[in-house]
Amino acid sequence: MRALTVSAHGGVEQLQVVTDLPIPALGSPASARVRMHAVSLNHLDLFVLRGLPGATLQPGWVVCADGAGIVDAIGESVTALSVGDRVMINPGISDRICDFCVAGEQSLCEHFQLLGEHLPGTAAEYVVVPAANLRVVPPGVSWEHAAAFSLATLTAWRLVVTRARLQPGETMLIWGIGGGVAIAALQIAKRIGARVWVTSSSDAKLARARDLGADETFNHRTGDVVAEVRKRNGKRGVHVVLDDVGEATWERSLRMLGRGGRLVTCGATTGPMVQLDARKLFWHQWTIMGSTMGNDRELDAIVHALGEGALLPPIDAVFTLDDARAAYERLSAGDQFGKIVLRLRDD
Repeated sequence: MRALTVSAHGGVEQLQVVTDLPIPALGSPASARVRMHAVSLNHLDLFVLRGLPGATLQPGWVVCADGAGIVDAIGESVTALSVGDRVMINPGISDRICDFCVAGEQSLCEHFQLLGEHLPGTAAEYVVVPAANLRVVPPGVSWEHAAAFSLATLTAWRLVVTRARLQPGETMLIWGIGGGVAIAALQIAKRIGARVWVTSSSDAKLARARDLGADETFNHRTGDVVAEVRKRNGKRGVHVVLDDVGEATWERSLRMLGRGGRLVTCGATTGPMVQLDARKLFWHQWTIMGSTMGNDRELDAIVHALGEGALLPPIDAVFTLDDARAAYERLSAGDQFGKIVLRLRDD
């Protein structure tokens, strides 16, 4: 079968489409095999390509985490799916038996793994995953939108709803609008009824964000975001800051938090080491939270919302598998607004 692979860390020159991988067998009565139609890129894919601490690649490593396709085969214990179902993949794989999983917190699993990072990914003609990680695509949702949905939207839902517990009428600031998680967080927060303020270094992206409902926008390249935020809300600060940038923005994120504010993060794209003045933490009674992916209940919630016509991810561009290097280059340049999709099939 065809697949997009890497055999060594580096740049896009390491990406290679191969044609001789074996079609995977089910391997478990609780598994399902999916004939893939489309996959989407996440910043995780750039990190895997460039190299992550402690991560090693086996030659011919299949990349990508997200994806959607048609169920091709199911294990004998699978009852919730049928061959022929259109499905999308939740790329967070848990063991389903640890204490966290039994309590319904699959993303806290002691053996949690992500497709494309810890396990071979989705950019292949056929992929085998636990059936519990598949959800039927709601009617009318395209392959591109289905492929782009799961990772970013599930991550954003847990960030905004479960961890930050954003409430109607509260104000949340999102750094770096344009990526999948940031856009999904904007959509979720507006669905809740919150005020959403966003930043970007691109005025064009800020305009797109206003079209999606952003209430205030800030160009963090040309202006002082902290001063502007505090000016626009009477120096009170915001209720929630979503910061997945890390070192470059952390100190400013804390300065924008109001009393009792919450900072929530799911990444550190500019570096993982940040500083914190503990006196301000306890005096202002801030809460700082990390978040990764989501659990089955949260997955069901976002799929239900998608079925109602909400949380549809904007698609920035669609490439063929053979043009994957160009897709990675666009993501790396940071020019995209929305998700970048790789199409595996035309039918």
